[in-house]
This record gives sequence, structure tokens and C-alpha cells, in this order.
Amino acid sequence: MSPAGRRRGEHRAAQPLPAPAAPVGTASPWPVFWVASIAAFLVSLDTTMLFAAFEPLGRAFPGATAAELSWVLNAYTVVYATMLIPAGGLADTHGRKRVFLAGVALFLAASAACGLAGSVGALVAARVVQAVGAALLTPASLSIVLAAFPQGRRSVVVSLWGAVGGLAAAVGPSAGSFVIDHFGWPWAFYINLPLGGLAWWRGRALLAPSPGTGERRRVDGVGMVLLMLAVGAITLAIVESEAPRWSREELLATAAFGLAAGAAFVAWARRAPAPLVDPALFRHRSYTCVNLATLAFGTAFSMMFLGFFFYMTKLWHFSLPQAGLAVTPGPLMVMPTAIVTGRLAARHGHRPFLVGGALLYACSSLWFLRVPGLEPNYLQHWLPGLLMSGVAVGLVLPSLSAAAVSRLPAAHYAVGSAVNQATRQIGSVMGVALTVALLGDAALGRADFDALYLLHGALALLTALLCFPVDTRPRAAAPAVTVT
Repeated sequence: MSPAGRRRGEHRAAQPLPAPAAPVGTASPWPVFWVASIAAFLVSLDTTMLFAAFEPLGRAFPGATAAELSWVLNAYTVVYATMLIPAGGLADTHGRKRVFLAGVALFLAASAACGLAGSVGALVAARVVQAVGAALLTPASLSIVLAAFPQGRRSVVVSLWGAVGGLAAAVGPSAGSFVIDHFGWPWAFYINLPLGGLAWWRGRALLAPSPGTGERRRVDGVGMVLLMLAVGAITLAIVESEAPRWSREELLATAAFGLAAGAAFVAWARRAPAPLVDPALFRHRSYTCVNLATLAFGTAFSMMFLGFFFYMTKLWHFSLPQAGLAVTPGPLMVMPTAIVTGRLAARHGHRPFLVGGALLYACSSLWFLRVPGLEPNYLQHWLPGLLMSGVAVGLVLPSLSAAAVSRLPAAHYAVGSAVNQATRQIGSVMGVALTVALLGDAALGRADFDALYLLHGALALLTALLCFPVDTRPRAAAPAVTVT
């Protein structure tokens, strides 16, 4: 075959047709969607459950400080964010099914190791391995979903895929609180095994092998190390900001090192032959704005979620199961909101929902800043703000995921979505670090939460500002709007 013919064949193989990911003899792509989404559900569930495990881990490892325990969350998230991007390339190159199943298997093995860990160090090490598995399966999962549905249905389906993560956020606090309170913190990890095993088993039987590009892609080890150093050093400086064992000069030097590593990462990406993050992705203004907004909103989302548990258990003295149930109504609003938003965004674009949702999130910050006090009054003082935040998350988070890939070529779905997911995870690291720095003291008062909610509201407003330039309206609809 001629080189032109090979190029045409490769181009055709990269197109997102409905048939390749669907099983033989099955007309509907929805079974494929649910297999891929179950694994993505576990990744989100694991994170939200561990917000509930923060205090039980402190009791299980009494010699560990709050800053050290934060690395059970943050070591996972830093590695997950960094590995997501090359994992997206692996899914494009070696086939979605192969990478997806490998990621699920590694995630399950590491989950078992987390539950068996006898020290904070061993737990953090197992979490790093778990993060690699999660990074492998996440972009492959979204790529499988995108390839299974036609172009016109992707906005709805991607929003639903994101809503599955919202459902995990809803289930995670209450399920995690109940499981940890009754069976111990290791079951926050063991609970992954039956559902993940089902996803792996059904994935082997149901998913058809998807052709990769066949091109060998070099893994940008330098870029990965620089990104890990940048995020890790800045996170360390934040979480240890109040620790007496660190001097101010040491913390400033650590933060400066992180910023320098970040600058070196950007410079390396511009000159490396196969960079971890291709700068060409950010030539599109909407994609750049979406990722900056994802960073800001991911930080705010993590701050509010962890802050909920600190407020409920430290100020209102709720038990862990009570706190988990109290947090649940907000996340329960995410999935129905995301489903409706996805349908409307397919016709009108994502900007109205991104901007409106971010402003509503800022309103929920103002509510929590001004209304709840030391006296528990859940229905009148807490629930309204919680419902506002849940609707806002349903408007924003799935829309960010969908808007990020809406204008990308089919061959870049996995990598482009992986960059967006990695950006959100980096925001989550920053959110956990800021929350621990602001609320990590043993004795907390109501005034200690003011800075948290003010910063949370400012990040929500920044998200709205960044989303104004995002334009994902269907191209065919634009002329009709100008004519009328």
C-alpha cells in the first residue's frame, strides 16, 4: 500500500465510529457505557470516601500529623494527575480496551494493598500504585464512551459520564462514613474489589478490541518528573505552612523550587520532541480557558468537600456516619442536573451552564460564610447551601469535561481529556493542601472557616470569569442566530 493509502487507513481507523467499541450483535452502545463508567465511578468513589476517612486514619496512626495524613490523599492525586496524560496517549496508541483492563486490574491490586498497609508510609506507597491504575483506566474509559456514540449524542453522553462521577461523590461520603465507622478504614479500599472485579470481567467479555494508532510514543519522563516536583513542592509548602518543624525560609524555598520546576516544565514542553503536554492543544482559546477554569473549580470543589467534614465533626460534633449523611443531599443533586445540562448544552453550548453554575457556587460559599453558626441547625442553616452547591457542581464539572473535548480531533480525545482530568486533579491537590493548612489545627472555632469560604467564593468567581470566552455551540446553529 502506498504511503498516502496508509495515511488514509490510519485516518479512518482513528475516527470515532459507534461500531468499534460495541459488542458484536448488540445494537445499543449503552452496555459499553456502563462497563466503562463503573470503573470511572470507582476512581471518584475512592476519593470522596477518603474525605470521610481523614479522622479515622488519624486515630489509626496517632503519631502522624495532619500534614502527613494529607499525603494519603495528595500523593495519590499528584501521581494520578501526572500519569493521566501519558495514559491517554497509551490508550490512543495501544488500544482502549487493553489499557482500560490493565488499569482496572492494577487499581484493584493496589486497593487490596492499601487495606493491608500497616503504616502511613506503606499506605502512601500503595496509593501511588493505585493512582497509576486509576490514571490508566480513566482516559481509556472516556475514550471508549466517545467512540461508542455518534457525534450528535456525545455532549449528552459525556455529561452523563461526568455525572457518574457526581453520583460517586454523592454515595462516597455516606457509604464511606458507614463502612469506615462499622468495619474500619481498610474497607474504604476493600469496597473497590467486588465492583471493580465485575467491571474487569464484563469488560473482557463485552468490549471489542479497539485498534491503536500503531505509533510508538515516547513517554516524557523529564516532563513527568518536573510536573511531580512542581505540584509536590508547592503542596508541601502549603500543608506545612503552620508546622513548627519548618522555618519560613525553608517553606519559601520549597515553594520557590516548585514554581521553578513548573516554569521548567513549560519550557521543556515547548522544546521536547514528544512532550507530556503538547502546547498545540492550548492554541484553541476555549480549551485553554476550560482548563484554567477546571484548575480553579477543582480547587474550590475539594476545599468545600473536605471543609464540610471538618465543620460537621469539629464544630457541630456529628458522628462520622451522621456527617456522611448530612453531606449527601448536595452531591445527590449532581447527576440529575448534569443529565439535563448535557441535553441543553448539545443545543446551546456549555457557556451558560458553566458561568451560571460557577456564580451559583459562589452564592453557596456566601451562604456558608454568613449563615451556619456553632449551634447545629441542619435543615435551615446548612441544607439550602448544600443544595445550591450540589446543583452548581452538576452544572459545572460535567460541562467542563464535555467542553474540553468538544472541539478536539478524534485522534486526540484521550490525551485532550486526560490533560483536562489531570488539571482537575492538580486543583484537588491544591484544595486539600489549602484546607489542611487552614483547618488542620486540633481545636477549631467558627472564625477559622471564614478564610476557607472567602477563598472558595473567590475561586468560584474566577471560574465564571474564565468561562466567558468558552464557545462550544453547534457550528450549524451559529449562522441561524446571526440571521435572526
